[in-house]
Amino acid sequence: MTGSATATVSSERTSTLEAVRARGTVRAVVSQGIRGLSLRDADGVWRGLDTDVARAVAAAVTGDAEAVSWLPTDPAERLTRLVSGEADVATCNLSWTLGREATEPVLFAGVTCYDGEGFLVRTADGISSPEQLAGRRVAVQAGTTTVGNLDAWFGPRGLRVEPVAYATPAETLAAYADGTCAAYVLDRMALAGIRASLPDPAEHTLLETTISREPMALAVTDADPAWFRVCRWVLHFLLVAEHVAASAPPGEADRAAREAAAQAGKHGPALGLDTDWANRVLDAVGTYGDLYDRNLGPASGLGVPRGLNALWTDGGLHYAFPLG
Repeated sequence: MTGSATATVSSERTSTLEAVRARGTVRAVVSQGIRGLSLRDADGVWRGLDTDVARAVAAAVTGDAEAVSWLPTDPAERLTRLVSGEADVATCNLSWTLGREATEPVLFAGVTCYDGEGFLVRTADGISSPEQLAGRRVAVQAGTTTVGNLDAWFGPRGLRVEPVAYATPAETLAAYADGTCAAYVLDRMALAGIRASLPDPAEHTLLETTISREPMALAVTDADPAWFRVCRWVLHFLLVAEHVAASAPPGEADRAAREAAAQAGKHGPALGLDTDWANRVLDAVGTYGDLYDRNLGPASGLGVPRGLNALWTDGGLHYAFPLG
C-alpha cells in the first residue's frame, strides 16, 4: 500500500465515511455464495468480482483492502440490511431497477457487471431452448426479479412456466439438482459459477438464451450523497484505469494507469479522501479488466466472455468517465 488513508478535512467528508473510518471496516452485503461474484474459498477468504469491488472501496477509504466486514445475505434481505443501517454498501449481483430506486431509499453508484437471466438445465433432458420448458416447474430465488422476467418472456409467446421460489441459493440449487424443477433460472454469470461447482458440469447445460437485462450494480443508501459520490468514483476509476492502460503504447500500461491515479488523486480531498486513494485501489485490485479476468475470465476457470462487460471501445457497454 502506498500513501496515507488520512484525508484532508473538507466539506465533503460524510457521516458514513467517518463511521467507516472509526469502525475500521466497510460493511458489505454480498451473496450467500456465487462463484465468480462472491464466494468464500477453502481458506475462508471471500473471492469474486463483487467482493473485489468492496475491497476497492475499502482500499480507497481506509487504506486497507481487507478492511471489509462481509455480510452474506439472502436475496430478499439485501436491500433491507442496507437500508436498516447494518451495511455501508451492497455488492451482491443486485440489479439496478427503477422499482428499487423508486420504492427504497437507495441509490446505485454504477454498474459492476452487465448480465441477464438464463436457464441451467440437465443435459440429459435434451432441452435446447426455453420454450421447451413450457408447463414445467423452474427453480428461482425469492427476492429477485426472476418471476417478472419469466412472465415478460413467456407471456407474449403464449407460454408459461411454473416458477417455484426458494428462500436461499442452497435450497434453489437443491430443488434443481434433485429433479424437483426442470431448470434453475438466475443471472447467467451466477449460473456459470453454479454449473462449474457441480460434481460433473458436463451433465448441465447453460442455455444460450438471455431473457432479461440485469445491470448488476453497487448500491448505497440515499441518505448520504457524499458517500454515494465516493463509491461511484471508486467504481468508475476501475474502468478509467483499464481504458488508459488498454490505450497506452506497448509496455506503458502500468505507467498510464498510474498517471490516471494521480489525476484522480487530485480530487481526493474534495471527496473526503487523500491524494493517493486511486493508487491504493490499483495496488489492491488492479483495473476493472484485472477484476473481470481474475474472477470471471480465463484466469477464473469459468471463461465467461467479456461481451457487454467489455469497454465501449471493444464493443461493450462500460464507458470510462473523464477524471478532469
